[in-house]
Amino acid sequence: MRSIMIKRLILSILLVLPAWFASADNVRFSMSGPNVVSTGEQFRLSFTLNEQGSDLKLPDLSAFDVLMGPSTSQSTSIQMINGQTTQTVNFSYIFILRAKEVGTYTIRPASIKVDGKVYESNELEIQVVKGQGNAQQSQGSSGGQQQQTAPATTEITKDDLFVKVDLDKSNVYKGEQVMATVKIYVSPDVPITNFEDVKLPSYEGFWTQDIDIPNQITFNREVYKGKIYQVGILKKTILFPQQTGRIKIDPFEITCLVRQQIKRQRSFFDDFFDNYRNVSAKVTSDPVYIQVKDLPSHPDGFYGGVGDLDFSAAIDKTGAKTNEAITLRLTVSGTGNLRLIDAPKVEFPNDFEVYDPKTNEKLNATSSGLKGSKTFEYLVIPRYPGDYAIPPVKFSSFNPTTGKYKTSTSPSFNLTIEKGTDEQSTTVTSAFSKEDVRFIGKDIRYIKQNRYQLRNVAHSFYGSLSFWLLYICSSVLFAIIAIVYRKKLRENANIQLVKTKQANKVAKKRLKQAAVYLKQHNAEQFYEAVLKSFWGYLSDKLSIPVAKLNRDGAAMTLAQRGVSKELVDEFISIIDTCEFARYAPTASDAALEEVFEKSANLMGKLEKQIR
Repeated sequence: MRSIMIKRLILSILLVLPAWFASADNVRFSMSGPNVVSTGEQFRLSFTLNEQGSDLKLPDLSAFDVLMGPSTSQSTSIQMINGQTTQTVNFSYIFILRAKEVGTYTIRPASIKVDGKVYESNELEIQVVKGQGNAQQSQGSSGGQQQQTAPATTEITKDDLFVKVDLDKSNVYKGEQVMATVKIYVSPDVPITNFEDVKLPSYEGFWTQDIDIPNQITFNREVYKGKIYQVGILKKTILFPQQTGRIKIDPFEITCLVRQQIKRQRSFFDDFFDNYRNVSAKVTSDPVYIQVKDLPSHPDGFYGGVGDLDFSAAIDKTGAKTNEAITLRLTVSGTGNLRLIDAPKVEFPNDFEVYDPKTNEKLNATSSGLKGSKTFEYLVIPRYPGDYAIPPVKFSSFNPTTGKYKTSTSPSFNLTIEKGTDEQSTTVTSAFSKEDVRFIGKDIRYIKQNRYQLRNVAHSFYGSLSFWLLYICSSVLFAIIAIVYRKKLRENANIQLVKTKQANKVAKKRLKQAAVYLKQHNAEQFYEAVLKSFWGYLSDKLSIPVAKLNRDGAAMTLAQRGVSKELVDEFISIIDTCEFARYAPTASDAALEEVFEKSANLMGKLEKQIR
């Protein structure tokens, strides 16, 4: 009994000690404040601790006037996950400071004691710019913004509200990725309540990859041309130029609703009621340009890869039997234009049956570029026994950072193929297809030995009227079938014609996917699926690459193809609604169903009118 008690005590200690050490290591002490302020502006400097501490030591704050502090507060949050309840307590120490002189100041870490151990916060850099007469002094935390109202007499100028397209680089190689960020700059005294009528840039000449950003725009302070603005990111896109020369990016347009006070004669009731209105302000960005230069003369093994890329090769087996499948995998990984890389060429032995490569992509679009891997799977089937070798595969990619090509070579693979059994059939993989299965082997037909009664024929069918009629009809039918078959072959050879004929069918499939997102109440994916269905339909129907499609160009082309102005306006309305939904609050299910019904009806009407 005593030994059992000792074991239980030891077990309890072992269970408690890791939790105690974990709680000691989980102490978090952080400092926060605005990244930019103006001279004379008051701002909040906060210190947050998730444990109760003592002996708070502040860094040197002599560059600022300390108006108040510390003001302490405590907050508690409780979470229940899978029946387990966790409680978090945060202690805050708040100081109100005022900036004195222009400059960039680094606030060193503060320190505090928790259970006798000293913890330090992070550093904080604050830029102080020249004071602005109309800027409102804020005592909120960084990123916070008080409710404001623009006076009725204030005219909203381009210096108060504008949008711009920022590029992380403007001189690149063909295929090199460029980060395009659409930002809106708002003066602190111009309160925006909503956005409408969004016209996105048409990135003609680029292959694009959008980066997911939150639907709710977060504004942060930035300094632009010596003035403080609230800056929000509207869209982030990775661009891959597909042509050389000076490429223009069209302007970005957006209409903002600004809350403005109505100018009225002062009365007694103004103390009780506020009179406001929303004023529309349309802003347009300036066009930007990118200079794209051609790649240097490329070496052997270049398949369009541009970026910081690595290459590797692997085979699933080096020994097999005849008619047994072997898979060779070539993988390109890293950062760059992975989606645009073609399948490398591999020289397989002549006695191998080779299938078209299958492509698998695992990509992630982030603010640092398109990252991930792209794998090409080659399925081959050896038909005869023997020793074979797959020669090395060479892969070259261009690195824009170094301005040089990087060449990698895979090892050669030696294969030993043994004779399989006669009953062994070719491996069938659903992911690969080459030709229909042909049934062979039953070519012997035995003579039937049953007795049959023979009857005397008075006349011969050959040369009769029925014979000649059947002969003529068969010849005509054969000629008709041959003409129709050759016409079908020519049409199927014309890939663009096939796409044009199947455009409506493919678009309806994409709309079915939008209906799935509608049932799931996934508004963002729904609007994206509707956009893809329209752009894909117009690309196939009008024989225009998706990369060159834009709102105005599509409308003009539809009008030229005989589509009525009413349908063109309805198409523009649906496109604008879907594009704007990315920045607007979450739409109701009724609004989604209305967009879906309009899209389905419009698709059918366009199919009838496009010539």
